[in-house]
Amino acid sequence: MDKTVIRKTKLKNLKSDFEYWQKQPLSSRLAALQEIREEYIRWKYDNRQEFQRVYSIIKQK
Repeated sequence: MDKTVIRKTKLKNLKSDFEYWQKQPLSSRLAALQEIREEYIRWKYDNRQEFQRVYSIIKQK
């Protein structure tokens, strides 16, 4: 039996996450930030975390 509760609320009545994150220790805040960064990298670069090209700067005369 599924007992999922869904609540609809107006956007202007949503509470900010600021207080929650201020109460969290620094280590858990940094861990959450790292998780967000890794998720973004997977989305943006399709799991490729290496450089796409190698550039060399050559001084020409």
